[in-house]
Amino acid sequence: MSAAAESQKHVVVIGGGITGLAAAHRLSELDRSVKITLLEASNRLGGVLETVRHDGFLIERSADNFITNIPYALDLCRRLGIEEQLSQTNDAHRRAFVVCRGRLESIPEGFLIMAPSRLWPVLTTPILSWRGKMRLAAEWFVRTGSGADESLASFATRRFGREMYERLAQPLVGGIYTADPEKLSVRAAMPRFVKMEQEYGSLIRGARRGAAKATKANKRESAARYSMFTTPREGMSSLVDALADRLPDGSVRLDAAVKQITQREQIVQHEAGKWSIAIAGDEPRTIEADGVIVATPAHRAATLLGRLDRELAAELEQIFCASCAIVSLGYSRSQIGHPLDGFGFVVPQIERRQILSASFSSVKYAGRAPEGCELIRVFIGGACQADLVDLDDDALRTIAVEELVDLLTIDGEPIFARISRWRGAMPQYHLGHIERIERIRSRAASHHGLALAGNAYGGVGVPQCIQSGEQAAATVVAELKST
Repeated sequence: MSAAAESQKHVVVIGGGITGLAAAHRLSELDRSVKITLLEASNRLGGVLETVRHDGFLIERSADNFITNIPYALDLCRRLGIEEQLSQTNDAHRRAFVVCRGRLESIPEGFLIMAPSRLWPVLTTPILSWRGKMRLAAEWFVRTGSGADESLASFATRRFGREMYERLAQPLVGGIYTADPEKLSVRAAMPRFVKMEQEYGSLIRGARRGAAKATKANKRESAARYSMFTTPREGMSSLVDALADRLPDGSVRLDAAVKQITQREQIVQHEAGKWSIAIAGDEPRTIEADGVIVATPAHRAATLLGRLDRELAAELEQIFCASCAIVSLGYSRSQIGHPLDGFGFVVPQIERRQILSASFSSVKYAGRAPEGCELIRVFIGGACQADLVDLDDDALRTIAVEELVDLLTIDGEPIFARISRWRGAMPQYHLGHIERIERIRSRAASHHGLALAGNAYGGVGVPQCIQSGEQAAATVVAELKST
C-alpha cells in the first residue's frame, strides 16, 4: 500500500436519508481526498423521501416540497445543477383552509402560524367569534414574557387567548410537527415568535413590520423567482438521486445495518483512536474509520452509541418521536364538489375528527395527476392521535375517504388509495429540548471525529436536515485536519 493510501482519512456516514446524503456529499466537496462510506440499513436511499408513480399520478410518500426562505435545500439544488428542475406552487390558489364547525374556511390572509401581519382579514373571518377577535386584537397590549421556555399552547394562549389558539395556532402547528402543543417548546420549535415578542413587544407589531420589510425587499429586486415552497418537477426522489449520483463510486452500501459503534483508545498523544463500526448480516463485519457521522433517528443513534457513551445515549433516548400515516387518494375531478381553490386544509383538535390535515397535491403543483383527476394526501396520527397509525390499511383508507366525503363533498370511491406509515419519524421538541440538545452536542464533541445529524436536533424540515448533515461533515473534516 502506498504512503498516500495509508494516510488517507476514512469517514463513515450511517444513514442514507436526506441528512446522511447531504453529509456525504458535503464531505466530498470539502475534501476530495477523504474516503467516504455511506451505510444504509434498507435497500434504498432517501429515508422518508420517496416519490412513486401510479397510473399517471406522482405521489410523495412523505414531504412533497421544501421551504425556500431557509436557504440550504435551494442552495444544494444549485450546487447539484438541478435548480432548473424546480417547480413553483400555483399562484392562483395560494391559500389554505381550516376546518371550522364542520366547514372549510380560508385561513386569514397574512396569518403566519400565530402572528397576523394584517388585522382586517382576521377581524372579518368567520373562524373566530367577536369575543375571540377582540382578545386577539388586545395582543398589542399584552406584557412581554420572560423569554423562559414555555409550551407553544401557553405562549399562544397568553398572547392571543384560548380561541385563537384552538382555532388557528394549534392546527397550523399540528400540520408542521404532528405535535401536542401543550408539550411542544416554543423556543425550540418556533423560536422566531419568541424573538419577535422580545424585540417588538407584540407579535402583531412584529409580523406587520416583517411584512413591510419583505415588501420593500421585493420591490428592490426583480420579481421573486421562487415561491415560498418549491419542489423538483419529478418529485423529491430527484433530489435524492442527484445526491447519490454525485457521491464517489462504490461509496454507498445498502442493506448494511449497523449494530454498534465503538472507538479504540488513542495510541499516540494528539492522535485520535480509530472508530469501529460493526455491521449486522449473515456475515457480520467491521469497518474502521477515522470519523463517523451518525445520521439516523435519535432513538436509533442511542442504540448505536450505547456502548460508547451511556450518558449520550440516555439523552438521545429522551427525544420522543411521533408517528404518522399518509393516505394518498386519486379522484376524478368530477367527483369533487369543492372547488379545491387552495393548497389544502388543517383540522383543529376541537373539531374532534380523525385526520390532522389534507394536501391538494395536484392543485399545489402541476403534473401530479392525469388530466381531469386530482391527487389528495390525508395525514392521520401524530402525537395526539397516536393509536390511529396502528389501524390496518382498510381502516385508514376508510377514515380518509369518509372525512373527505364530508368536507369536500365527494361522490363515489377514489380511483386508488396508497398508504404510507412512518413510525417514530417526527421528533417532538418538548419543553427542555434546547438544553437537552446542548448536552448531546457537548457529549458528542468529547469524542474526536464523531458528529450527529438529523431532524432531532435543529429543525424537522428538509432544509434543516440538509444543514444538519452539512454541518456534521464540516465538523468531522475540521477535526480530522487538526489531528
